[in-house]
Amino acid sequence: MQEMLKVEDLWVSVGNKEVLKGINFSLKYGEIHTLFGPNGAGKTSFMMTLMGFPRYKIAQGKIYFKGEEITDKDVYERARLGLGISFQRPPTVRGVTLRKLIEIMSNKEEFIEDIEKLNLSGHLDRGLNDGFSGGEMKRSELLQLMVQRPDLVLIDEPESGVDIENIALVGDAINTLLGKDKVKEQKRSAIIITHTGYILDYVNADRGYIIFDGNLVCGGNPRDILSEIKKHGYRRCAECR
Repeated sequence: MQEMLKVEDLWVSVGNKEVLKGINFSLKYGEIHTLFGPNGAGKTSFMMTLMGFPRYKIAQGKIYFKGEEITDKDVYERARLGLGISFQRPPTVRGVTLRKLIEIMSNKEEFIEDIEKLNLSGHLDRGLNDGFSGGEMKRSELLQLMVQRPDLVLIDEPESGVDIENIALVGDAINTLLGKDKVKEQKRSAIIITHTGYILDYVNADRGYIIFDGNLVCGGNPRDILSEIKKHGYRRCAECR
């Protein structure tokens, strides 16, 4: 199966701090990969670098997406090629409603079923994320990705600030977004950052990795990795690489 994403020897800094150190990573079409790691390990930095945010300066290495090098491309160029992101803490944008954003991105009528499924009908005319709960923000982010229809979805901690009931809803929405509920549809790929691993109860990931101190230290079955983390912690996993 052809690789959708390939990262070669990626070194990244934010200000004077080195946040990623020689990352090598690949993802095939239709695969879901998860990233584990302690706070400040480099997980979000990796995701933001893939998306092209200018704060994350690439000192060395290359990023290829669907066979095209995107190392120096801007955020909007990567979005047009098929990259999409769901933030852990999305910003509040007053003056722009969720309805207006969806209308700008696509025809709202096409997504009525998704809006209702995500329980967002009553949020369409509110400012984007203005007064939204953690679960409402996550569902709003996923709705925006459904409208965008990216080929590769980057999801940063979908369980963060979400209660048990909403985790199930978020998990179901991720499966819908990735086309996992439609056998004949070409499935999208995803990279999901998770601290708790709860999302694995709803989304069937193909492979997991641990990022520790800016290094990609190991990879394997995501449930096995989560089990080892619970038993021994991240540092032990890093030492055993």
